[in-house]
Amino acid sequence: MTNPVETRTTRKRQAILAAATELFLQRGFLATNMDEVAAMAGVSKQTVYAHFGTKEALFLDIVTGMTGVAGDELEEQVADPVGGRPIGDFLNDFAEQQLAIVMTPRLMQLRRLVIGEAERFPELGKRLHAKGPRRSIDRLTKAFAHYRESGDVEAEDLRAAASCFNWLVMGEPVNDAMLLGDQAIPDAAALRSHARESVRIFLAAYGRKP
Repeated sequence: MTNPVETRTTRKRQAILAAATELFLQRGFLATNMDEVAAMAGVSKQTVYAHFGTKEALFLDIVTGMTGVAGDELEEQVADPVGGRPIGDFLNDFAEQQLAIVMTPRLMQLRRLVIGEAERFPELGKRLHAKGPRRSIDRLTKAFAHYRESGDVEAEDLRAAASCFNWLVMGEPVNDAMLLGDQAIPDAAALRSHARESVRIFLAAYGRKP
């Protein structure tokens, strides 16, 4: 049986996170105050502090949550390479889904916000990196170990190969959006084309040789 107190507490926490996310993304960290968060969430400021302690802790929770959800979605959408799944199919699937999930205005806004605050709050950048690029590279490294056994990847340093593929896929689109704004986010067709070209270049360097 559901505990009504726990349910109310969970709802309040979710409301605080939703309100704070919108305010941080719209106004930035410094321009957002806890009174506004509480008002938008429909709770008292004391309730906000009871759940998160500080504005910094609240922001850190949001960074961790948003990047974690994106990573979870990628894992759900892209099956691990098992059996005889061709490497090209896996890489195309991975690249297309990664771009579709990451290249959104909200996640680009979050990245800009984290970079702007990273010097004052180094833990923000660490969390974003751990839940984003490092998580992707870890998964690719594991996949490439599978494909090296079948002869489809030729690389001594699998993690270096994984890093190369990750940044082939993400480097240009992310940099363009970060520097030029949300209007620079490519459309779905352009992202698919970029994914396919990234796979072609990677396999030319690391794929099975004739």
